Amino acid sequence: MPRHLGSFTLRPLAIAALLGAGSCSPAASAPCPNVASDAAERDAAKPSASVAAAPTAADADAFVRETNAELRRRTEDADHAAWVKATYITPDSEFLDAKAREAMLEFLTRAIKESARFAGVPLAPDTARALYLLRYSAGLPAPSDPTKRARLAEIETELESAFAKGKYCSPKLKGKGEDKTGDCLTLDELNHVLEKERDYDLLLEAWRGWHTVSPALRKPYGELVELGNDGARELGFHDMSEIWKGGYDMSADDFERETARLWDAVRPLYEKLHCYVRARLAKRYGADRVPKEGPIPAHLLGNMWAQSWAGLYPLLEPYPGHGGVDLTKALVEHKYDAKKMVATAEHFFVSLGMAPLPATFWERSLFVKPRDREVECHASAWDLGLSGDLRVKMCIQVDAGDFLTIHHELGHDFYYQQYHSLPPLFQSGANDGFHEGIGDTIALSVTPAYLKEIGLVERVTDDPKADLNALLDRALHAIAFLPFGKLLDEWRWRVFDGRTPPSAYNQSYWELRRKYQGVVAPVARSEADFDAGSKYHVAANVPYTRYFLAQILEYQFHRALCRAAGQTGPLHRCSIYGNADAGRKLMAMLELGASKPWPDALAAISGERAMDPSAILDYFAPLSAWLDEQTKGERCGWD
Repeated sequence: MPRHLGSFTLRPLAIAALLGAGSCSPAASAPCPNVASDAAERDAAKPSASVAAAPTAADADAFVRETNAELRRRTEDADHAAWVKATYITPDSEFLDAKAREAMLEFLTRAIKESARFAGVPLAPDTARALYLLRYSAGLPAPSDPTKRARLAEIETELESAFAKGKYCSPKLKGKGEDKTGDCLTLDELNHVLEKERDYDLLLEAWRGWHTVSPALRKPYGELVELGNDGARELGFHDMSEIWKGGYDMSADDFERETARLWDAVRPLYEKLHCYVRARLAKRYGADRVPKEGPIPAHLLGNMWAQSWAGLYPLLEPYPGHGGVDLTKALVEHKYDAKKMVATAEHFFVSLGMAPLPATFWERSLFVKPRDREVECHASAWDLGLSGDLRVKMCIQVDAGDFLTIHHELGHDFYYQQYHSLPPLFQSGANDGFHEGIGDTIALSVTPAYLKEIGLVERVTDDPKADLNALLDRALHAIAFLPFGKLLDEWRWRVFDGRTPPSAYNQSYWELRRKYQGVVAPVARSEADFDAGSKYHVAANVPYTRYFLAQILEYQFHRALCRAAGQTGPLHRCSIYGNADAGRKLMAMLELGASKPWPDALAAISGERAMDPSAILDYFAPLSAWLDEQTKGERCGWD
């Protein structure tokens, strides 16, 4: 994702929402920066409202220039503090990160308030666009009260760091982590247990274990919501949900309707996949544990949040022994390490006509987990200070999953690189889904034919059964993800606007999990738990609908680029590797950043102006037909 956004890259305009949190409080040993008094001094120097001249278009142009300049300066400070905290978690790095966050929170909220004076003024198109983006840039708006603002920054860091340092210790898990002699596992290690193991009770232990970490986050999260909503109301919003649903070149209500439209289009395919998987799991674990017509226990789907079912592929493979590429095995056999995996992904982008990553990328990125300190392993891409200082932070394992994740993260970095010349307020994706979708678009071109071309495999097969195997494997990532991608922010929208009070956090979360995913908790849950907080993006306050949109958009991008490359045949066999025509289409979109409404950016790559779920349905059409046959006679869906 983008930086602290993730698979995560952070959306530069959502700096307040995506930066990590540190701690700067009145009780700290060193004084907090008095950013509020700085603003007060500037305000005192201005003429009073009773004598000030009405603002003009020229005033608005000047305000945007000044805001861009200050945003670049402050982002540099905040980004470097956040990088140190993410790659070297100590009380000191958390403290410095919190101070930088507080300063950014104050600046961004103040700039949004000041921009309101230009309402109704006829503006140049670029100025109007910049002010529109600025209005929706504070995903976590800070209250003007300096004590509340300092506390908000403190909570941000507290939540993110507690999540990053979380571990679960159990004798039942002894030897299941990297330390084969220990019994304390990180989230990544517990996730690995869910992905690889098949013992029902062991899976339950891993699932339940990680969910013991998040209850401690419940109270500070509720405080974060309260303070963020205070800040939102100061900006003229009802609550934070209005901000999160804004900035998409449509109203908040229209945005909700748009996400519902996209989900309704793909839901039937998800329900067929769910039906097939449920039947196989019932056969494996018994109908008493996996009801044949009900929701699936969440711990059996190979992932802590059941958002990816890829770990189940060996249980679900349609045609065992038919073709396919064991990418993990190929990477190991060809002696790939973390750096070589990153270099291979970089080469794909360069083959399309893009400039290589700067030398500093290789000097400053974090590719492997250090042995001597705590770090945030959640993969993210960075452009520190909006300056071209591109980096990746990731604890890379030599396997197929991380190979594709690297393509995702580099998609963010090459997006940053393409729009680097734009003013800071335009240095973002056309919408959040665009930024998340670029790297995964490239990953769709990591086909067997491509792997053969770069020497990772010796031969490919034209076997339709092998195609079905590959399509199911990908669907266990992409299609399985869609409902979780939609529901997580729907839960937060309800929390932000008050429909879900703190006393119903867990109840609401599991109601949405059941409604959209057809999964249930494997053991009884209560409001003493905080299961939504078991997800990084909740603890770190990172919006999540972007990933749902990205899954729709990346297949639309892929179809458009394959057409530009002159490819014919099934979409799942298309690779644009080395195709300059496809590269020009892609770069034409990337270089726009957020300077134009997203339909303009979409038109630049595809000629289309609406998000179109038919592309993902086209891609998986052979699998969809096969699932129809496999689930014939089954009662699909759930209560």
